[in-house]
Amino acid sequence: MPTVDPTVPPPPRPYAAAVADGIWSAGADLVGYVPSVSVAPVIAALVADDGGSDGTSPRVFPLSREEEALGVLGALPLTGRFGTVVLQDNGFGNALTALATFNLAYHLPLLLVANTRGGLGEYNSMIHTLCQHVPGLLDRVGLRVFTLDRRSGPDDWRAVVTEAGAHARLTFRPVAVLADFWATDGRGA
Repeated sequence: MPTVDPTVPPPPRPYAAAVADGIWSAGADLVGYVPSVSVAPVIAALVADDGGSDGTSPRVFPLSREEEALGVLGALPLTGRFGTVVLQDNGFGNALTALATFNLAYHLPLLLVANTRGGLGEYNSMIHTLCQHVPGLLDRVGLRVFTLDRRSGPDDWRAVVTEAGAHARLTFRPVAVLADFWATDGRGA
């Protein structure tokens, strides 16, 4: 068994684990996600942290569409709880009506963590059509957006996700974190 030198700092946590840590630190009671290879590392970390397997655990579960996720997790404040949705940013195309007419209109705090598409390393040329406009669209409907990319380390990602959750609760509004997972761990997703 190798010995650990207490004078040597531990290696940084992978980005996906840092995002999962941030979601749990933000106080998420339940986490819903729309399945995607892009967010799979985050989902795997969330499920493992919660003692589950095969994409589900007691507090982490898949949903079929983004607007469904916003309705299910966005209603949690009505029961005194707090939810998080993990999705790809192109899913906001499906979710804008639900977001604007339910979550924002009724001041329901919700943490949205979305992988951004269309940036450096994007292989799908069609994805740029919507994704380059997502930050502007979210701003236009009044959603507070925080962004993360590989210029920040995993510890910063954890802190921003945690603080975004606190901001959602403080302001009684949904908050989005747009995170560029591409090429952060040396792989595509």
